[in-house]
Amino acid sequence: MTKAVLGIIGGSGIYDLPGLKDLDERRVATPWGEPSDALRFGRIGATEVVFLPRHGRGHRYSPSDINYRANVDAMKRAGVTDLVSFSACGSFREELSPGTFVLVDNFVDRTVRRESSFFGAGCVAHVPFAHPIGPALQDLVTRAADAEGIPYRRGGTAVCMEGPQFSTLAESLAYRGAGYDVIHMTSMPEAKLAREAEITYAVVCMVTDYDCWHPTHDSVEVATLLRVMEENRGKAQRLFARLASDFPADHPACPVGSDRALDGAILTRPEFRDPTLVAKLDAVAGRVLGRG
Repeated sequence: MTKAVLGIIGGSGIYDLPGLKDLDERRVATPWGEPSDALRFGRIGATEVVFLPRHGRGHRYSPSDINYRANVDAMKRAGVTDLVSFSACGSFREELSPGTFVLVDNFVDRTVRRESSFFGAGCVAHVPFAHPIGPALQDLVTRAADAEGIPYRRGGTAVCMEGPQFSTLAESLAYRGAGYDVIHMTSMPEAKLAREAEITYAVVCMVTDYDCWHPTHDSVEVATLLRVMEENRGKAQRLFARLASDFPADHPACPVGSDRALDGAILTRPEFRDPTLVAKLDAVAGRVLGRG
């Protein structure tokens, strides 16, 4: 069994993680550049926790400017086995009202500017991604939400848009008509990179608004978002404190194979692999490539 280390990525409005004991803040260097901020290491109960604010403290990075590869690589170097991401979102469904947490299980990627893979020319890999969320990890998030009495819906599809602008009305109506549930700006390529790094991933989408499709609600405005995000922040802190305190000591094996995603995924023959790229993959793919 592998020892569980719980990683938490905080989205908009979540820039710290109260309750961490034995707190140790460290800058983690990666071959992909600088992560969004220093990583904060600590524990809640017996569970080791690593926290990173996705946008940096003070919200310095827009969704398009985040170095997702550096963030995920840093989590891997920190020993994270299970990664839970928190993200503000808009809702396409009347019943998913502001304040509701949606534990989505799939994504539609509409981003266009972001580096979405650790692999490429000189070392090509294709990981399975039909089921991007780890069901066993999502079970643990669900139990924590139940224990804290936090309103949530399990299951659904999140559209990840490029931003930083919010949707046009035509886009919002099209996504709602397609049957998607929520929209946000940060799960892609974060979830893809977590899969390549063999880190089990789950996301908590925290509804702040109805996007702009709703006929009786105003267009999305930052002032309204900030108010709802502050309300959601308290629930999120309760959720991840409960999740961490009840987390198993051993990493739960992932039913969709996220923790063995690189088995058979690398197509480039060893003699044709780019040594510079292979060296950069030491943390992400060391299990299958061999560590320096």
